[in-house]
Amino acid sequence: MKILLSNDDGVHAPGLAALANEIAEIAEIKVVAPDRDHSGASNSLTLTRPLFLQPTTEGFIAVDGTPTDCVHLGLSQMVGFAPERVISGINSHANLGDDVLYSGTVAAAMEGRFLGLPAIAVSLVNQGDNHFTSAAKVIRELLTTKLLPTLSKRTVLNVNVPDLPFEQIQGFRITRLGHRFKGGEPIEIRDPRGRIRHWINSAGEVDDAGEGTDFHAVKAGYVSITPIHVDMTHREDAVTLRRWMGDESGV
Repeated sequence: MKILLSNDDGVHAPGLAALANEIAEIAEIKVVAPDRDHSGASNSLTLTRPLFLQPTTEGFIAVDGTPTDCVHLGLSQMVGFAPERVISGINSHANLGDDVLYSGTVAAAMEGRFLGLPAIAVSLVNQGDNHFTSAAKVIRELLTTKLLPTLSKRTVLNVNVPDLPFEQIQGFRITRLGHRFKGGEPIEIRDPRGRIRHWINSAGEVDDAGEGTDFHAVKAGYVSITPIHVDMTHREDAVTLRRWMGDESGV
């Protein structure tokens, strides 16, 4: 098995190192990751300048671009690697609910959907104990012991792992995305030259964390696995709009 690894925390992030160490025991890997933290980059591509690829001492490839750039390049012939699957992470904090809209970790996995196999985005719901090895072992178990089933093409598995020793994790739960309230108001600051600047605030508090959600599963000590995809068509509302327009064609 050949697996392309990436992330959004940067090529030197401890979560990526833990993932690479674990997966290298069961697969041939190539790591292509941003040269710095790109958290919150979502699915952005760099189109205004060329990108620079730099090998690291660990044998990884650092890119001065976004997580999506990294996987885009990693799937190209220039890297000299033909991966069968893409795994992104281990993100240093949770990607639960609405977080997936902004997450560079999830975006990197989404770029891997072109392979036709489920790409995986994995995040540690970090409480300060930094159990990255637990999250890495979870992914290894999914790839080997549990053997992922055949799923729809272009599916991304959004995996969130509790910040616990591996043996204390309760198991796996298939979940849906929960929801958050609107995030906090931007914080106004003044820089040393007296200019007003605005700092984006933290994510909103949890709105929907009921049973069946990713929030609920992780809080109970389970690994949350949510299958997501990029088809944003709201099919029910499309039917409503067709009736309004007198259009009887299908979606």
